[in-house]
Amino acid sequence: MTGVRDVRARLRTTLRRARSKAAPRLSRLPRLPRPVRLPRTPRARRRAVQAVMLGTVLALAPATWMHLSADGRLRTTADVPAQDVAVVFGAGLLKGRPTPYLAHRLDTAAELYRSGKVKVVLVTGDNSRIEYDEPDAMRAYLTERGVPDGRIVSDYAGFDTWDSCVRAKKIFGVDRAVLVTQDFHIRRAVALCGAAGVEAYGVKVVEPHDSVFYYGGVRELAAAGKAALDAALKPDPQFLGDREPGVRRALASAAE
Repeated sequence: MTGVRDVRARLRTTLRRARSKAAPRLSRLPRLPRPVRLPRTPRARRRAVQAVMLGTVLALAPATWMHLSADGRLRTTADVPAQDVAVVFGAGLLKGRPTPYLAHRLDTAAELYRSGKVKVVLVTGDNSRIEYDEPDAMRAYLTERGVPDGRIVSDYAGFDTWDSCVRAKKIFGVDRAVLVTQDFHIRRAVALCGAAGVEAYGVKVVEPHDSVFYYGGVRELAAAGKAALDAALKPDPQFLGDREPGVRRALASAAE
């Protein structure tokens, strides 16, 4: 019996040692999150529902503002009122040439010019780096499609939609314009240019609903919040600079 008791004692000792070694490892395991406690009283549940509703309203408010601002301002190339200036927003380059989406915007602007709907095309885009020049690529594309070089004005500091709208007003003296961009972006462009003081109509470029289109639509949901802040706070663009006579000179040339 003594031998059996000795064996049992050794087993108990071995188990205690194993448990003592495992305890620190178990203590280092991440704690599981506590379960979310639902409101228990009717009053608490009512407040929770109100909080969710308020959050939803605040999240949708910028997009609602954009849609209301652009209502009645969207047209086609056939029925848009004639204006002196068309503004084309940059949309990226591919090996120094306009991307397909930007090319479609420029094709629409060229059509507006040829049909007499506009007299001057203001191309606004990013030229923050020497090797990346959206406005000059846009100008070259338009001249290849019959728009005279003298009727094209370049804005090299249109780093985003708000900057382009503010600079069109403050730097180039544009009071009224036709804005040309894709349909997922046109409402934001019209709303922001309106907030910047440019009375604008939007001509939307219709694209097939591919992955790029859906990405643009999702991006607009995120951009709506910034747009609403820009419209409310009216910050200066990244680069403002002095007034430029390019649009005025191009219009004078068109009147000769």
